[in-house]
Amino acid sequence: MSSDNSVQKTLVLFKPDTVQRGLVGEILTRFERVGLKIVATKMIAPNKDHYYQHYEGIGQMITRRGEQAFDVTLNMMIEGPVIAMVFEGVEAVALVRKLVGTTEPKSALPGTIRGDFSHMSFGYADDAKKGIPNLIHASGDPEEAVKEIAHWFKEDEIYSYEVLHEKFTR
Repeated sequence: MSSDNSVQKTLVLFKPDTVQRGLVGEILTRFERVGLKIVATKMIAPNKDHYYQHYEGIGQMITRRGEQAFDVTLNMMIEGPVIAMVFEGVEAVALVRKLVGTTEPKSALPGTIRGDFSHMSFGYADDAKKGIPNLIHASGDPEEAVKEIAHWFKEDEIYSYEVLHEKFTR
């Protein structure tokens, strides 16, 4: 799974702003259209400890961006439930990152999820002491994906199956 040109699994979180805006289906369609396979999914409202492990234990957010960035992100994430999904596909981590767009919605290109459905800048969010409502969390690299998937899903919650086109291409 750590090879850059292999079939990989990656974590995607539909953040509270996606759920609250009713955009889950429309955004999910984009992942399915490019051929990514859903291998795990659940709606969950994690506690602060779970998010601490995700954002700092795995993602090193406090280390990289500081305590304030972590606190505003945490406060935004606990505003409602998230939908956690694991997608599988060829080079899935990079593909999902490309579909999602850059972390700052203002800088995300049109055609990406963030470019089409969000617009806030880091500057505005920092001045307002708010988290960035950027809709999606996507694993940053294959190694992070492995850790994040293990944090959000038990092994028996991840499924292996063939999608229709796989049945006809073997």
